[in-house]
Amino acid sequence: MTGVFSQIGIVAGELSGDLLGGGLLQALVHLSPQIYSEGIGGPQMQAAGLHSLYPLETLSVMGLVEVLKHLPRLKRCRDHLHQHFRQHPPNVFIGIDSPDFNLSLEHNLKQAGIPTIHYVSPSVWAWRQYRIRTIAQACDLMLTLFPFEAQFYQQHRIPVKYVGHPLADEIPLHTDPQVARKTLNLPILGTYIALLPGSRHTELRKLTLPFLHTARWLLNQSPQLHFLLPLASPHLKPLLMQQVSKMGADFPLTILTGQSHLAMAAADVILTASGTATLEAMLFKRPMVVAYRLAEPTYWLAKWLVRTPYFSLPNLLAQQPLVPELLQHQVTPENLGKAILHWLDHPIQVEQLQNRFMELHQQLRQGANQRVAEAVFDLVESG
Repeated sequence: MTGVFSQIGIVAGELSGDLLGGGLLQALVHLSPQIYSEGIGGPQMQAAGLHSLYPLETLSVMGLVEVLKHLPRLKRCRDHLHQHFRQHPPNVFIGIDSPDFNLSLEHNLKQAGIPTIHYVSPSVWAWRQYRIRTIAQACDLMLTLFPFEAQFYQQHRIPVKYVGHPLADEIPLHTDPQVARKTLNLPILGTYIALLPGSRHTELRKLTLPFLHTARWLLNQSPQLHFLLPLASPHLKPLLMQQVSKMGADFPLTILTGQSHLAMAAADVILTASGTATLEAMLFKRPMVVAYRLAEPTYWLAKWLVRTPYFSLPNLLAQQPLVPELLQHQVTPENLGKAILHWLDHPIQVEQLQNRFMELHQQLRQGANQRVAEAVFDLVESG
């Protein structure tokens, strides 16, 4: 690398994007130590040197309908970033996920002559395919985490590079649940169910109680079960504890903070919200049940617009229903509980699932952070 640039603009809108951005920035700094980065990011990106102009939570809004009430604030933030980067133009701008926010910003910056990269494809292959025109106008290069996404962009002749997923590099191919349990000071023997209702306030409000009621339903069938509930961040704890307090003091639940990977590694089965957690559960080779709830208007809009039969990443990657998915009104304690018990009662099916998960893990292990950093340098050097 020739080190031809010294400043980048970069914006991530949520925790999963912050993790990707942190790895990317570390790889960029390794290639060119003088690089200065500014934009929006969380603790991972800031630890890698980012000067964050806004808190990460500024963009953490989910859903078609839910975002409407936040539009004025989001527009002010986007307009300020646009003005800032026009006045202090970086050598390249990188938008990480948050497509409705970042693609608009990328489009404006590209018109100003700033090279733009979008990292993490929107689910344009699943719904709102008309956005492909917006993407073509907004970014000079699309970087995808999954191979089926790159194939979609190639079909539409949009510059794209499949880079793999950093989590597939980070998470070992084999993990020992007994080691994880020992690390968490849990009894080695026993059956553990990890509950992951999400990393956003909206997800926690919609899924925590259904997940806890599912745990109660399961205890009525198998009283020996123990449950693990890892918090994505400490600021979510007050909301979570409000929900947990409704279940009573005798509930066999261990609450963890910032230890979701250990909880997954320690678990026999994982009950999780849809999103990055489903990919993590797959990489840990744990059987899972995937659930999601949206605001009712958002659900009906999505039902009308979405063109893919799956919404969890393992099923999307495999293009077959490897794990059960329950959406909206299907999210009941009995439905979720029966799906979890199915995994506990069918170890041969679990072994078959783990073998398939191993194949997908190896497919995603591409040295992603290095590949993304090299793609950034290549774009800038190419002019």
